[in-house]
Amino acid sequence: MSDEIQSHDSSSTPARTEPVQDPGLQPHQWRPTDVDPAQERRAERQISGMFTVAALLFVLFAVSYFAIDSDQTFLNWSASNFALGATLGGGLLLIGVGIIQWAKKLMGDHEMVEMRHPARSSAEDREAVMADINAGLRESGVGRRPLIRNSLFLSVGALAVPSVVLLRDLGPLPHGQDETVWKKGMRVVNDVSGLPIRPEEIEVGQLINAEPAVFFPAEGEEEAEVHGHELLAAKSKAAIIVVRMRPEDITPSEGRENWGIDGILCYSKICTHVGCPISLWEQQTHHLLCPCHQSTFDLADNGKVIFGPAHRPLPQLPLGVDSEGYIIAMSDFPEIVAPSYPELARDQKRLDGES
Repeated sequence: MSDEIQSHDSSSTPARTEPVQDPGLQPHQWRPTDVDPAQERRAERQISGMFTVAALLFVLFAVSYFAIDSDQTFLNWSASNFALGATLGGGLLLIGVGIIQWAKKLMGDHEMVEMRHPARSSAEDREAVMADINAGLRESGVGRRPLIRNSLFLSVGALAVPSVVLLRDLGPLPHGQDETVWKKGMRVVNDVSGLPIRPEEIEVGQLINAEPAVFFPAEGEEEAEVHGHELLAAKSKAAIIVVRMRPEDITPSEGRENWGIDGILCYSKICTHVGCPISLWEQQTHHLLCPCHQSTFDLADNGKVIFGPAHRPLPQLPLGVDSEGYIIAMSDFPEIVAPSYPELARDQKRLDGES
């Protein structure tokens, strides 16, 4: 019985034939650029011109970014936004239109019929597809149309100019950003109350979030010279933590023996990994933990990294006491207060000062 069923199944399988002998395709219509060399060259110049103008618009984007002030207006619009949008949008539009015209006028233009097939193509079909792709590349004329090819590469390459300019808005460049507002003699104040701090007010094991007194001017004193977002940036970069440990638990490195006051040390609040604010204090181990990626610093050992992705010690601020008994900074931070940017600028400045 099984043999009969098998024989019946095999004999009932129809041979593969084309479902529609004539799908109704109209005769192929040749385009003007296919039969007229002059039309072909004209289309090539038009497409190349679009790509070239797109490259110029991308360069104008960068020029507009730096040349037009943000407060200038054009037809009651922001002149800067209008120029940036027009140049970037126009360049991208020209690249798109140029590619479409290239495909419609110069690339291969032959009707194709593809029958339905199983989800997985056979090896022969895959080889045929690759052959068609290679044939399409040859018919596109990339190899024999250097004018279009080179102008397209020029426009796409020029697109990197707006990209680099826009990346600049992500934040200030690290060069020249290695200083804070801390200066010799500037008082350390509580970042909430703005009150200066005396050494006797800090207990062993205590941590205080603090900042420079410049942000809390006393009555009659001048306010900070920076305002708005610049003031907020300066405050965040100058943020510090003040901790007190037993002096016998501290192991200062050479040259830092006098940076503390009877066990009171001061460090930057900015993690050296990616700049997260840090103040998770383990008073028994003298460890400071970053809440973002768990970098751990030993404040009893010069802010040394003992765990996590950070690879620079936490910057330390040298402290002193003024004539009225308040804690003051003895200088700015000797190290860069920032994520792990190169320290060449500060190192060079230090060398220049020593020389």
